[in-house]
Amino acid sequence: MKSKIPSILIFSRLIIGFIIISLSLLKIENYQIITVILLSIGLLTDIFDGIIARHLNVSTQKLRRLDSTVDQIFFVSVGIAAYIQCPEFFKINAYKIIILAGAEALIYLVSFLKFRKEVATHSIGAKIWTLLLFGTLVQVILQCQSVVLFTLCFWVGLLTRAEIIAILFILKTWTNDVPSVFHSIQLRKGKAIKKSKIFNS
Repeated sequence: MKSKIPSILIFSRLIIGFIIISLSLLKIENYQIITVILLSIGLLTDIFDGIIARHLNVSTQKLRRLDSTVDQIFFVSVGIAAYIQCPEFFKINAYKIIILAGAEALIYLVSFLKFRKEVATHSIGAKIWTLLLFGTLVQVILQCQSVVLFTLCFWVGLLTRAEIIAILFILKTWTNDVPSVFHSIQLRKGKAIKKSKIFNS
């Protein structure tokens, strides 16, 4: 049963994302607070599913690919919910959001064209960006605006998307959990890379 915990955490994040959309449509009382709590729980499941999987020695490629896919669905769900509640923010920042979404789509396109698999690099930069994205979404949900944090999120997002694309081009074969461009170069040379037991499998 313990071996199923990471999968349960991953799928719980999927359910949380759909609940957040439902709450935004229903426009329930205290929506903002409830949504931020659910978003925080979702982030914690994202952090601990990998840590627990590595601790239990069940961190497989299949699980890491599932984790990446669910991450995308989860944050898109939260984004949709935020749009329902705060459409003006998305209208004002439409071009930046479209650019970010395009950059995200591009890394998946590159990965599918080169490896016939979705991306699952789980780079350190991407993890940092996830925290910035989390903070931005919290601010938008609570205040329907975000200036400084969203700008930072935008530029860091572009930089980390560019790094992931570089990692994909450098790798000879599909590999999950590649912390950085430096590590992808080492892998290309056939060298083993050192990964954090906490942050990477």
